[in-house]
Amino acid sequence: MTQFDGDRWTSIPAMAADAADRFGSQLAIVDGDTQLTYEELVAAGRQFAAALVASGIERGDRVAIWAFNSAEWVVAVLGIFHAGAVLVPINTRFKGREAAEILLRGGAKALVTVTDFLGTDYVAMLDATGVELPLLGTVVAARGDATGRAVSWGDFLARATPEALDEVARRTAALGAGDRSDILFTSGTTGVAKGVVMTHGRTIRVAADWVAMTGLQAGDRYLMVNPYFHMFGLKAGILACLSTGAVMLPEAVFDVDRVLARVEREHVTVLPGAPTLYQSILDHPERDRYDLSTLRVAVTGSADIPVELIRRIHDELPFSKIVSGYGLTEAGTACATSDGDDPETIATTVGRPRPGFELRMVDEEGRDVGAGVTGEVLLRGPSVMAGYLDDPDETAKVLSEDGWLATGDLGVVDEAGCLRIVGRVKDMFIVGGFNAYPAEIENALLRHPAIRQAAVIGIPDQRMGEVGMAFVVLGEEPISPEEIIAWCREQMANFKVPRAVEIVDELPLNATGKVMKDDLRARAAARDGGAQA
Repeated sequence: MTQFDGDRWTSIPAMAADAADRFGSQLAIVDGDTQLTYEELVAAGRQFAAALVASGIERGDRVAIWAFNSAEWVVAVLGIFHAGAVLVPINTRFKGREAAEILLRGGAKALVTVTDFLGTDYVAMLDATGVELPLLGTVVAARGDATGRAVSWGDFLARATPEALDEVARRTAALGAGDRSDILFTSGTTGVAKGVVMTHGRTIRVAADWVAMTGLQAGDRYLMVNPYFHMFGLKAGILACLSTGAVMLPEAVFDVDRVLARVEREHVTVLPGAPTLYQSILDHPERDRYDLSTLRVAVTGSADIPVELIRRIHDELPFSKIVSGYGLTEAGTACATSDGDDPETIATTVGRPRPGFELRMVDEEGRDVGAGVTGEVLLRGPSVMAGYLDDPDETAKVLSEDGWLATGDLGVVDEAGCLRIVGRVKDMFIVGGFNAYPAEIENALLRHPAIRQAAVIGIPDQRMGEVGMAFVVLGEEPISPEEIIAWCREQMANFKVPRAVEIVDELPLNATGKVMKDDLRARAAARDGGAQA
């Protein structure tokens, strides 16, 4: 297995140039009828960069992408980096006003978007908000008709000139590891999203370490379900492939039938995703109709992976490598399991710190706690963010002068050195003086054979202050809320037992597969029923 050092390249364009030299004629991306070799992909990125330059984008300017996974997304992001600009990706689930807020806060001077995604014209949706975007001078329609103020993909690329290409070459030569590469706004499942500023050096390290962690290699065929606007899709996806010569296979939306068909047709070898992706494949009634024998690498991550799910992935699917990890926008992948870990370790922990990362667990006073004691997770490593965009106060709250990042996650390190995430600091609730950690209760619920998914929140209680409420998705076996509560009383300490259970068809997830607990809190506040104990 080839491993890559994060110091190999000084910038992402330098990594792209190296890819064009090493993998020139090898296939880089397949998206429908579009197929590009590495040489063609990098050349297309440089042309896009020249069009940006010709459109007035200067070095350090911000350019947003609001679009589904596609070949155009990859070309555009390489163009942004080659122009010396800074990427600002936008969540495809955002509505017009949410996107306008990111464009304003990110100071974007250009936007690459689509006008025909799931029946939605993003340009029209943005214009309908009435929000003034004085800096936004260029809007490019990567897919669909050039509606409103947008220019078509072809017309935009035609702006590139020889002089602009020369300027692109000068800018890429001047880029260094400390220059800004991207500003990813946190998912915003709770509170206001913050812009995480990363540099070329930090971003490259995320990609390089993911390659070392998974064994990604030239010729691997990587089905990309994780959205490109997220750190996973961008850095552990596009850039990881660019560093190794793997083939990118973008998926616009997750559809299990399409994924199974594409695995067989495209001979997919690498298929990362949220636990729900693997659960959907395992539960598909016609899974055996598809040839999945090429699958080699599975990568997932969550605080609440059922052990049985990992066992089923291992026993029923052909993956030879199954990895669970812990990553965040502010730091990249910080911990992961490794070869030889058993299903329980893979499911219930996120493994050990990745090379270059240090891990501390601290109490509310910032004092280190020992193995087996719950504390806030602090990280220090080579891909920790430079800071939050235009927000030194928030940066100072989470990032110390000596580089320690306070993640806001609660965790426990076991005797083997593996980290188990038990919840968020702000999600923890106190039941009669006892700390209750949602992820810990969720993990316990998932041990019940009838429960497929679970999410726990704290709700007000006159006597106890707060108590737990569980939202659960069932499998085929019927069970009542009362029976779930009775089972919990046999499995866990009384203060952890949910006092209310609501059975739902599905949990509200954001585009990266995380449960949106604010939605559950709103639902709990408005509910007029549920089982109580």
